[in-house]
Amino acid sequence: MNDEILESFEGTRKAGAIAAGALDELNSIIKPGVTTEVIDKFCYEYINDNGAYSAPLFYRGFPKSCCTSTNHIVCHGIPQNKLLRDGDIINVDVTAIKDGWHGDTSRMFLVGSVSVKAKKLVKATYDSMIKGIKTLKEGSFTGDIGSAIQNHVEQEGFSVVRDFCGHGLGKKFHEPPNILHYGEPKTGKRLSAGMLFTIEPMINEGEYNTKLLQDGWTAVTKDKSLSAQFEHTVGVTSNGYEIFTLSKKKLDLPETLK
Repeated sequence: MNDEILESFEGTRKAGAIAAGALDELNSIIKPGVTTEVIDKFCYEYINDNGAYSAPLFYRGFPKSCCTSTNHIVCHGIPQNKLLRDGDIINVDVTAIKDGWHGDTSRMFLVGSVSVKAKKLVKATYDSMIKGIKTLKEGSFTGDIGSAIQNHVEQEGFSVVRDFCGHGLGKKFHEPPNILHYGEPKTGKRLSAGMLFTIEPMINEGEYNTKLLQDGWTAVTKDKSLSAQFEHTVGVTSNGYEIFTLSKKKLDLPETLK
């Protein structure tokens, strides 16, 4: 890889490690009775303390440092004084900017005692993301990612959200290419070494349709079924890929689902 690609990978590696570190620390914080506001405050302080900045804060008017999406919220839930309850599932989505580079990741957390069906949804969502990542190599296509995710999810009896997708990133928070989480193999954009983007499937227990709430940010399942999401920032290499947002503590998936 040339010097420009090496620089972008190194910058993304540092930002990604900070974002993943924030999620690692949330394992000891997220429990019944904690508010999503507390989660947001922790993420803001952790990222700042590590010499970075929370990218979502004030991005296009978003008021908080992370997104907290519980139960039937698909994505972009706004942290508030909402108490987590036993049995909830929650996605926390954080993005750190370090020296101009972005590291974007999200993870599901199980709050207290969670239903068997919710656990199955969360595990299927994580596994689908990993299957999508494993298709990455120079010369493969964005459609290969979406196909791998969709096939796994639908075999498990769930559906892939169509209204949101992964995205390129680097010095900008969002840029091309769009990474759809459904599709056909060997379609879409051909991948080349040096490309940076997120893979972040949103998977619904019921139908894939979503609707946007009046706050202009929060997306929920139209049928009020549960939704789950995982996200990693990845880079394409000449012989495969690198994941920049892996947990150093191996907490990418809730312990009870391993």
